[in-house]
Amino acid sequence: MSAEKLKELKEGRPKLFDFQGISMINYFTDNWENVQNFQTRPDDILIATYPKAGTTWVSYILDLLYFGKDMPERQTTLPIYERVPFLEFAVPVMPTGTELADALPTSPRLIKTHLPVQLVPNGFWEKNCRMVYVARNAKDNAVSYYHFDRMNQVQPEPGDWSTYIENFMQGKTVFGPWYDHVTGWWEKKQTHSNILYLFYEDLIEDTSRELERLCSFLGLSTSLEERERIRGGVQFDAMKANPMANYSTIPVMDFKISPFMRKGKVGDWKNHFTVAQNEKFVEHYKERMKNSTVAFRTQT
Repeated sequence: MSAEKLKELKEGRPKLFDFQGISMINYFTDNWENVQNFQTRPDDILIATYPKAGTTWVSYILDLLYFGKDMPERQTTLPIYERVPFLEFAVPVMPTGTELADALPTSPRLIKTHLPVQLVPNGFWEKNCRMVYVARNAKDNAVSYYHFDRMNQVQPEPGDWSTYIENFMQGKTVFGPWYDHVTGWWEKKQTHSNILYLFYEDLIEDTSRELERLCSFLGLSTSLEERERIRGGVQFDAMKANPMANYSTIPVMDFKISPFMRKGKVGDWKNHFTVAQNEKFVEHYKERMKNSTVAFRTQT
């Protein structure tokens, strides 16, 4: 890493700017040409989410489904962010997401993104790649994103909770408005059969059922015994304690502020929203989501 890049990282948090209509930071746009020109393969699988909606969880599930039995060494030697590269990631302390994806020895390649549907590289559509989208209810997603921004040195400074929730409602968070993200992918799914749209709350409620849905979508004939083994390995407490899954090996996250995997629950928003904040949020939500058929639940 150049001395200039190191200095830039140490000098402080990145600032939001408008990028093709959404709020972004340089760490996800600096490698943009390579992202947009990424050479896809027909068997690539793209895992897409708004940040903090279960990305690592589903990435880990897919990695175990495909490679858990035949390549057990991966589970103890390779952190999840190397097994499932973050496509648009371009932070100086690590290889870019496109470099990591190009270097993947596995087939299929599992690749993750937080891009809204309109910014996904054309190659994924042209090759008709399968995509798994995970959506999480807005209130819990906002809380999780807030704590993530507190501890992640390459995300903008979040301020206090009351400031943050206003910014979240206005789409002034990295990757833009939650509302547009979840509805954009939902609309695309209606005309694109290679997208499986999952809900975080469903995964929490019945992981086995959602595992079965994933296997069906991906055409995998995984035994019930194997699925149960995977289900046990991807429970929240198991992943939180697993250094290959919990991001504790990444240098830009400060676990003294908050762990990368914090609670993994549905309904934690009740511990953060005041009554007034909740009332305002609910009204704003109704307005923003009134034209969409996608439905969320904020408790199990």
